[in-house]
Amino acid sequence: MLINKNEDPIGSALINFYQTQDDTPIFVDMDIAEQDTLAPSYFFRSYEQCPALEQAALQLAYGKVLDVGAGAGSHSLYLQNQGLDVTALDISPHSVALMKKRGLSTVKLCNFYDLPEEPFDTLLLLMNGIGLVETLEGFDAFFSKAKSLLAPNGQILLDSSDLIYLYEQDDGSYLIDLNDKYHGEVEFNLSYKDITGKPFNWLYVAEELLQDAADRNGFSCEIVQQGPHYDYLAKLTFIDG
Repeated sequence: MLINKNEDPIGSALINFYQTQDDTPIFVDMDIAEQDTLAPSYFFRSYEQCPALEQAALQLAYGKVLDVGAGAGSHSLYLQNQGLDVTALDISPHSVALMKKRGLSTVKLCNFYDLPEEPFDTLLLLMNGIGLVETLEGFDAFFSKAKSLLAPNGQILLDSSDLIYLYEQDDGSYLIDLNDKYHGEVEFNLSYKDITGKPFNWLYVAEELLQDAADRNGFSCEIVQQGPHYDYLAKLTFIDG
C-alpha cells in the first residue's frame, strides 16, 4: 500500500526541509513510550554523520542495490556516488519526488512486497527498515519476497534494536507481560504540522529472534556489528543461494 500525499508526515517534512530548510520536527506517537520528535534534517545526513552501523552497512553493500524505504535517499546517493547501481524504493510519493530532485538515477514508488521480481546483489534496510514486517509472524512473507529479489550470492543488510531496555527496572530486571504482544511490536502514529498519518505497525527485533526467523526460512544470519545501545547490524544470505 502506498501513502496518500495528504497523510504523509515524513515525506511532507522531508520535501519541505529540502525546499526551505524548515526543520520543524515530526511528532512520533507510539503505544509503548512517550511522544518523541524527529528532525527532518536527520534524514539528510552525510556518510560522515551516519551512525557507525549505517557506515558499516554502506561499506558492505555491493553490486546492484535495492534501498528499501529510502526516505530522503541519503544512503542511496552515497552508494550511487561510489559507482554502485542503486534502486531507491519508497511508498511515499513526496519522498520519491524528493529523491529524483536530489539526483538519484533510479527511484521507484512501490511497496516492497509489490515490487516485480528483479535480481539484486544487496537488499539494504537501514534505520530499522526491517520494521516493515510489522510483527514476528511477518518474517515468513518477508523472506519469501527477499528470495525472489536476491541474485545468487546476494545479501540482506539490516539494522535493528531490542527495545527490552524500555522495560528495565531499577534493580536491573525487566518487567514484561509475557501474555501481551512481543515487546518490539510497536504501533506508531506520526504527525507534522497539520498533517497526520495513518497508524501503522513496526517491528524492532532482538538479535536471537531475527536469527531464528532467518534459520526457519533458509537464511543464515551473521551479526556483523553491535551498537552502543541494544542495536546491531546483521547480514543475511540465502543458504541455498
